[in-house]
Parts: sequence; C-alpha cells; structure tokens
Amino acid sequence: MLGLLSAAALSRLLRGLLFGVSAADGLTITVVFTVMTSVVIIATYLPAARASRIDPMLALREDVAS
Repeated sequence: MLGLLSAAALSRLLRGLLFGVSAADGLTITVVFTVMTSVVIIATYLPAARASRIDPMLALREDVAS
C-alpha cells in the first residue's frame, strides 16, 4: 500500500523514466502488484513448508544440546 501511494506521489518522476506507458497505467500497476505478491507468497511459503516438516521436540532438543 505504501509503495502504491509513493508511486502515485512520484508520478512526475516516473513519467520521465517510462516510455510508452503512463505513470498511472492501471494494467501495469496491477501486473506489478500481482508479480510482487506472488514472489512474496513463494518466498514465505517455501521456508514455512520446510520448517513444518521438522518435529518440534527434536528441534528443541538439538537447540538445547548445542
């Protein structure tokens, strides 16, 4: 949400950097939002799925032993 508000506030700067796309192009903002959300979900799901396969008691015993 903060990024979306920042992008809207800096639209004048963005107009100079974008070629053939307006700074407030809804499709571009939607695609970027979707891609970034997908990356975040994948980046958080993979470690969480791996960690959920570990027996909590085994992990606690190994942590105390170290």
